[in-house]
Amino acid sequence: MGSYALPRSALRRPLRALLPALLVGAMAATGALTAPSAQAAESPLGAAAAQSGRYFGTAIASGRLGDSAYTSIASREFNMVTAENEMKIDATEPQRGQFNFSAADRVYNWAVQNGKKVRGHTLAWHSQQPGWMQSLSGSALRQAMNDHINGVMAHYKGKIAQWDVVNEAFADGSSGARRDSNLQRTGNDWIEVAFRTARAADPSAKLCYNDYNVENWTWAKTQAMYNMVKDFKQRGVPIDCVGFQSHFNSGSPYNSNFRTTLQNFAALGVDVAITELDIQGASPTTYSNVVKDCLAVSRCLGITVWGVRDTDSWRSGDTPLLFDGNGNKKSAYPAVLDALNGGSTTPPDGGGNEGAGAIKGVASGRCLDVPSAGTADGTEVQLWDCNNATNQQWTYTSAGELRVYGNKCLDAAGTSNGAKVQIYSCWGGDNQKWRLNSDGSISGVQSGLCLDAVGAGTSNGTRIQLYSCWNGTNQHWTVSS
Repeated sequence: MGSYALPRSALRRPLRALLPALLVGAMAATGALTAPSAQAAESPLGAAAAQSGRYFGTAIASGRLGDSAYTSIASREFNMVTAENEMKIDATEPQRGQFNFSAADRVYNWAVQNGKKVRGHTLAWHSQQPGWMQSLSGSALRQAMNDHINGVMAHYKGKIAQWDVVNEAFADGSSGARRDSNLQRTGNDWIEVAFRTARAADPSAKLCYNDYNVENWTWAKTQAMYNMVKDFKQRGVPIDCVGFQSHFNSGSPYNSNFRTTLQNFAALGVDVAITELDIQGASPTTYSNVVKDCLAVSRCLGITVWGVRDTDSWRSGDTPLLFDGNGNKKSAYPAVLDALNGGSTTPPDGGGNEGAGAIKGVASGRCLDVPSAGTADGTEVQLWDCNNATNQQWTYTSAGELRVYGNKCLDAAGTSNGAKVQIYSCWGGDNQKWRLNSDGSISGVQSGLCLDAVGAGTSNGTRIQLYSCWNGTNQHWTVSS
């Protein structure tokens, strides 16, 4: 996206009803199985995110770096920086073959000097092209695109954590089509070519595709992007990550299936990132939910808000950020900080067990059970009447394992929908590590998918599988002590 360039038509999507969140308070009951709390509540935002190996970043404008209030907040709070406009095509190559990195370097140097990493944004885009590029077409434009990618990436080779290689290539609306742009008219393979060019230019950078209005899993634009990424992964096109801009507003509201979207993309074998977050009205609940969605997906790299204060936002009238125009923390700030402090990827190593109990399905009232008290590796777990037997007693360890019998772990036999859930000798793999989420779901660290009663079944013997998290009661669990 660009801070100026997202068309207002993109903001006019039908208002969708939000799926209700089912909160399961019993997970905090005395004697219940609970996730180990963080050793200390970290602040500010970047430090809190770093507990789970993630970042919390912001967009920086070079023209505001002389504003001490602006830089004070940015330096204190964030650990990742995206140049707001300074690394875009018109800024870095104003004349063909003549690169100018003065503004971009100012942002980059400020970030590095303040101990922050940098996301590159963006290399190939239909918008904010200089006049000389707009006048080209066909093979000449394709060559100019490749030359631009090579020139910019050569300047920053080895210095940029992630590059938004291609930005906003899909059309708005329900068609699921590619956007009709001058780049698209060079041939449908232009996105693939851009990624292959970028990989050759800087093999160490993560290469991302970035877009807006792709957060809702049901939307055609989301599905079109998903199908492209799936095709690229199958054919070996070098794509490493997908960026979800996340400009939430009344026309394109947050929907609780955003977590499903992130999980489904991650299951393709790419990282995901929330790249340009701003929320109309800065709802604390929505901000918290977005953070929790990222924390629930092991391949979510981090979150970037698009600007520091409301007055720095391209949507300043929507007051969408965490700090007001005077630099004061808004009510969304502590909501974000609380969410970051409650959602580390792997619980801190306390060296011991963190509580035991029977894991009970909310929909069924039945317990997670090892059939016939079996102990063999590969025994699939099921629902069964709760009986307090040892084959229903699970211990959540400081390593994030769910252990039964002391030496067998709840184990995911795959990373896709329908993968069986079994017991297996504990060996420390990510497929044996789990998150106990605040909404009552239990998700796999490796897959990001949720423990799910097959077919929403509630009867004895119902198998347990991995499945995309969708907030159903067959994916919600509580604990009886």
